[in-house]
Amino acid sequence: MADSTTPTPLPRGIGAPATRALALVGITTLDDVRDADLDALLALHGVGPKAIQVLREALAATD
Repeated sequence: MADSTTPTPLPRGIGAPATRALALVGITTLDDVRDADLDALLALHGVGPKAIQVLREALAATD
């Protein structure tokens, strides 16, 4: 388990297009995702339902 000062990176399972799309809007860690509106992220070009599901699962695993 990562300590609280180390940011948790985005999971690889979201895919490269989603990773790039999220980075373009400043989301590079799971902490950034936690503060974001997932419906708004889904509207980004490159972020699809699979990426959102993987992000939800990763968030649940870190709670």
